[in-house]
Amino acid sequence: MPSTELPNNPDANDLADTRTAWAEDRTVLANERTFAGWMRTGMACIALALGLKAVFKDTDHLMLAKGVAEIFIVVAILIFWSAAQKCRQAQSRMKDHDVEAQPHKRMTWLAAILTVGAFATGVILWLL
Repeated sequence: MPSTELPNNPDANDLADTRTAWAEDRTVLANERTFAGWMRTGMACIALALGLKAVFKDTDHLMLAKGVAEIFIVVAILIFWSAAQKCRQAQSRMKDHDVEAQPHKRMTWLAAILTVGAFATGVILWLL
């Protein structure tokens, strides 16, 4: 009857280490793709806010239209920061391994820049 245990030889251990490293790399890349997806979702919220402004520009209830548009601006900002937080959490769990992810600061800066852009878009929507 064949043994189900891995043989105790260096080649088998090297293969296991290589597979583990590849899995860790895939996990880091998946985290970065997820972060990018959340950033796109936040940007879509900003685009929706701008679209609402354009659609309802001639309405008699301009303040209501601006208020609804601002909801999407706020949601975009919440999405940016939630994505940055989740990305940092995932990266901190991977620190024990030999993988190189995007630096935490880069994700935080991106969220901050998009937040400023979203906020500025909201201000412009109120001024128009």
